[in-house]
Formats: sequence, C-alpha cells, structure tokens
Amino acid sequence: MYYDAVSAEYLENYKLKIWFADGKSGIVDFTLYIRKGGIFGKLADLENFKRFTVNQELGVITWDGEIDIAPETLYSEATQEPLPQWVEKAGLKRSA
Repeated sequence: MYYDAVSAEYLENYKLKIWFADGKSGIVDFTLYIRKGGIFGKLADLENFKRFTVNQELGVITWDGEIDIAPETLYSEATQEPLPQWVEKAGLKRSA
C-alpha cells in the first residue's frame, strides 16, 4: 500500500525520518508512544530505540520483531494527512 514504510533513518532522541511506498517522507516522534509505557516502554532505552528495522514484507518499522506501529498511523503522523477512512470509523486516531 502507499502508506507502507520502505526505509527509515534515525535522527535524534526518539525521532525517525520515514520514507513511504508512495515516495513521501516525514518525521515521526515516538516520545508519546514511549511515555504510554506498556510494550513501548521497552523503547525508552535510546540504544534499544535505535535498533529498529524496516520489515519490507509488512511495510512496518519494528523493534525486535515484536514492537511495531501500523504503517497507516505512521504515514498520517509523518505527512500530517488524515488517517484512512476505515481507521477513523474504527474510532482510532493519531497519537499526536
């Protein structure tokens, strides 16, 4: 899909620049996710955060193959474009 992540680069703190399948890119700050704790609390250690990978098959940014965020959510945050209609209908929204 157009919102699949195809590559990413660490910038600083908890920020990544992410490129998407449609050629767009943007910066996502993961601080709010990390502050929520739970599974994302594991990323509070900056060295762990920097060990992300891009799963090309799924189009997601992942940590240890177990932590990821839906690519359409990252796309919306990076590009400031609205979430897909089906996400809005489900009552989900961006973290920022």
